[in-house]
Amino acid sequence: MTSTLRSSLTDSAGPAILDRVPLDSPSPQTSTRGRGRPVGDREARRGELLRAAITVIAHEGYAAASMRKVAEQAGCTTGAVTYYFANKEAMVVAIAESLFDQFDAFLEASQADIKAGFKLWLDWTSAEDPDAWLATFQLLAHARHEPAFAAVYQRRYAKFRDTMTDILKGAQAAGSIRADIPPDLLADQLSAMGDGWMMMMPIEPARFTPERVQALLAATMTLVAP
Repeated sequence: MTSTLRSSLTDSAGPAILDRVPLDSPSPQTSTRGRGRPVGDREARRGELLRAAITVIAHEGYAAASMRKVAEQAGCTTGAVTYYFANKEAMVVAIAESLFDQFDAFLEASQADIKAGFKLWLDWTSAEDPDAWLATFQLLAHARHEPAFAAVYQRRYAKFRDTMTDILKGAQAAGSIRADIPPDLLADQLSAMGDGWMMMMPIEPARFTPERVQALLAATMTLVAP
């Protein structure tokens, strides 16, 4: 949610790229022990718990998401969850970081091709498994009331916008997009458009047909054309 963009990507490239973006990449460490427990697959298990937490938050909301429910979703004990996350706040911060890792991957994958970046974004929000972006809305609302959690969003969203601004600046220098608007303003505007689409898709899914999505992408490119 935030929101941002290699021309070599095709429309079918989106899902393949997303499939390569795990919530929590495994660590090469395989033999360390901590708190008296073997952790050969520690990072992989941590990723599984994050995905379980995202599912619970997406389906039941942030307030109802407890460590116990996450444990039930993951098929483990509550103690196993607290082994990886000291408390609910620590778990939610880890979720936010992992979601922003996916957003950053959109930018890295698409580079200077704005249309490809938006296509990846729309593919992600319209995927058959919408838990990640539904959880994003829940966490964003929660961040309004938790300064520490809001700081995570501010830091990662600022990094996202800065990266997008640099991409747009390069595209302006290459003459592929309009140069009469500062790149940081374009970054804010394009991010807002992407966020808006993401907000409306769960409310009006029938309106966002493949044909309309292509039309939206074409319109966006017209708006930023030189």
